Parts: sequence; structure tokens; C-alpha cells
Amino acid sequence: MKFQQIDQFAARLKADTRASVHSGSKAGHEKRTAVLFDHYADPNRLRAIAGEIKQHVVENLDTYLPAVEAKLQSNGVTVHWASTAEAANEAVYSILRARGATKMVKAKTMVSEETELAHYLEKRGVECVETDLGEFIIQIDGDHPSHIVKPIIHKNRREIATSFERHGLGAYNDDPETITRRARAHLRHKYLQADVGLTGANFVVAESGRIVLVTNEGNSRFCLAATKVHIAMVGIEKILPRDRDLGLLLNLLARSGTGQQLTVYTEFISGPKAAPQEDGPEEMHVIFVDNGRTDVLASECRDILRCIRCGACLNVCPVYRQASGHAYRSVYPGPVGAVLSPLLAGKQFPELADLPKASSLCGACNEVCPVNIPIPDLLLRLREKGKREGSESAAAATPPMGAWAVMATQPAAWKMALFGGKIMNVLPTKYVPVPALQAWQAKRTLPAWRGGAFRSWLRDRARPAAEGGSANSEE
Repeated sequence: MKFQQIDQFAARLKADTRASVHSGSKAGHEKRTAVLFDHYADPNRLRAIAGEIKQHVVENLDTYLPAVEAKLQSNGVTVHWASTAEAANEAVYSILRARGATKMVKAKTMVSEETELAHYLEKRGVECVETDLGEFIIQIDGDHPSHIVKPIIHKNRREIATSFERHGLGAYNDDPETITRRARAHLRHKYLQADVGLTGANFVVAESGRIVLVTNEGNSRFCLAATKVHIAMVGIEKILPRDRDLGLLLNLLARSGTGQQLTVYTEFISGPKAAPQEDGPEEMHVIFVDNGRTDVLASECRDILRCIRCGACLNVCPVYRQASGHAYRSVYPGPVGAVLSPLLAGKQFPELADLPKASSLCGACNEVCPVNIPIPDLLLRLREKGKREGSESAAAATPPMGAWAVMATQPAAWKMALFGGKIMNVLPTKYVPVPALQAWQAKRTLPAWRGGAFRSWLRDRARPAAEGGSANSEE
């Protein structure tokens, strides 16, 4: 997609899509708020502690990465390091190729969306099937996820039923239970036929080397039940120091992401199957993916690496609700994406430099973040960086401030502006001889101008004092 403003994308959005995104994100936010404040007396204190834990990891990755590698290896896991998306995909393919594997099932993982793993493998003759229901629908439609947790938030059940009918998964039926059963029947065969199962990881614990997965569909378990090889693609920032930290992070993740006390399935994977176990993968590989994260770590926005991918900031964001995730033109939408996407993309995709502008800076994203990321502050830093570096896309929506500076420092100019504001109340926008202002106001409704009364009020208040009385005296 070529560079375009978020509001332009939103204006062309179908009414059904906007309604689906708005209702789905609003419901998610309301559920999160109710359950979090019902279960905890001071959830904001917990958010602060979780943020400190994750920030500690971010600041000490040079210590934790070697430690977690050593622990995983002692658990029988083969560890790989990938500096780029291409290297991560090649690592997966080399594991498959060495075993003659041609079929893979995968659970939902954002880092594989980053690297476009499924497309990479399909071009090389490997069948790569998404098993998360939302991701499966995205895959058969050739679509892209529009939410971190709910990839098909932009679709309604009628559209999904039409997709299933088009791809031979049954006659049109928009009953959610029927849709789910049909997907289950289709995917069950894929699980049994697969050679390799791939997952992500919500957390990797340095103390024990445990991989932690949270799902509500159980598809990650099916991915590992019949396959002989388990591959986990993990961003290098997903580490937690201790097992005890999971007690806090898992509770905040579930409540923030889906409004649950705990997800239906929470798995702790220490390595390949041990001798007494009858089932499970015989090999386990963990691929730690950088793909721009060390550049983020070196920036003034490193706090964004705390993110645990709950999607709470998307659900509360007024811009996301109107524009949908696809307006962000990247894997990570919403407020977190407005910070993370341009940082990960770097100079390869300068058009993403406008994303920090896609925010009202209302601060709601910071208020709901379970790890207390100061997203509005990071957005301001990126805006300033874009302006400083002269990024065309970052500065495209910024009006020149020279006229404001003159007006704010010249009393006569200020009075004229106040008078002009009154005229705006009665003068239609089409008669304003400023094309940029016409285009801007065509998409916005301004409140009635009420400025100018303060000077009259101050003059009237000051007059009694000048005549020898007190403006604040009482008889």
C-alpha cells in the first residue's frame, strides 16, 4: 500500500468493517476494565511492577540471552539465532529440509507474521497451515490480520461463511458453531499429516528454560501432539527472569487481552519429550529472532520492547476503532504498532514514518497497558525524530507553525485572529481562501468559536481597581 493518511483510509472503509472493528474493540476494552478492577484492589500497582520486570529484561538482554540459551540447551533444545527475517525463515526451512519435511502446521505467532514465514515456505513447496481459527480464515482469504489478538476483528460472520463456501468448506451457514466445527474437521486432518509443528512463545523463562504458550483454542497442543519436530520462533525480548514472574504476567496478559482470569490453555514446555513420555516432539528448536530489535534497544524508544502483545491499547484507541488495523500498513497496528512498526522497519520503509501521527495522544493506551509502556511519550519522541531527520511522510500532516508564532507574540495580530474566529462561525468553509484549511475542515466539524471574552472580562474586572477600589472586595 502506498503512503496515505490514516483518516483517508478510514474514510473509504466499508460500514460493516468499521462496525465490526468498533464493536469488537469496544467490547474487549469494557471486559478488560471490568474484570481487572473487579479482581484487584490496585491493578495500576501491578502494572507498574510488571513494567519494571520487563524493563529490567530490556536493559539486561546481554545477560539474559546467553543465560536462557544455556538453560534451553541443558533441557535438550537446539537454539538458533536469526538477525533478520530472512535468516529466521531460512533457519526454519533448513530444519524442514534436513528431515525431508513438506507439511507444517503452525500456531498463531506474530513474529512469523513479521517474517512472512508462510509465504516463504509455500514458495519452496512446503504446505504451511495456520491453525488458529482467525489466522486460518485470514490465510484462505489471502488477507492480513488487523488485530494482535483478534486477527479477524474486521470481519463479520456473514463474510466468514461466504469465505468457507467459496473454499469448499461447506454450504453457506453463518452460525458461529457451524463455522467452528467445519474448521475443526478440516484442520484435524492437517494436524495428523504434518511433519513439523511451529509455535511462537508468549514468554521464555531464563531461570528454567520454559517456553510458555497461551491460547484459547488448544491448537498449539494439536500442533505438537502428532508431529516429531517442534520449532518455536521467538522475539529476543520475550524473556522473563524467573518462573515466579509468570504469576503476575500471565494474570495481566489474560485480563488485558481477552478479559479472562487465565486463558483456557496455558502450556509450559521445557524441551522435547523425555524418556517416560509416549507422545510429543522428539526434537525441539528455538529460533531467537532479532529483526531490528537491537536497533530499537539502542534507541530512545526501547521501552516498547516491554510489549507482551495483549492488544489492550488497540481496543481502547479511538483512532484504531475508526480506521481498523489495516490502515497501519504493517504487522503491528494500533498505538503499539505506531511506535514499533517504524522502528523495526527503519529506513527500508520510510512511508511508515507517518504512523506516530496516527494518535490523538489522549493517553488511554498507556492507562491500559499491562506493562505500563509510556506510548504517548514514545510517539512524541518519534514525531520529533521524524521532524529532525526531515522525513517527508512524518512531516506531511504537520502544518507550518511560523504563522502561529507571529500571532502569539503580536497583540494586534492576536486580536485580528480572535475577530477572524467569530467570522468562521457564519462563513461557510468553501469561502475560506485557504485550500489546505478547506480540505482539513471538510473532514472535521469544528465547535462554535467562543474566544475573545477573556479580554473583556479582565478589562471590566480591572476598571474598579484603577478607580481606587478592589476587584475582589466584598461589602
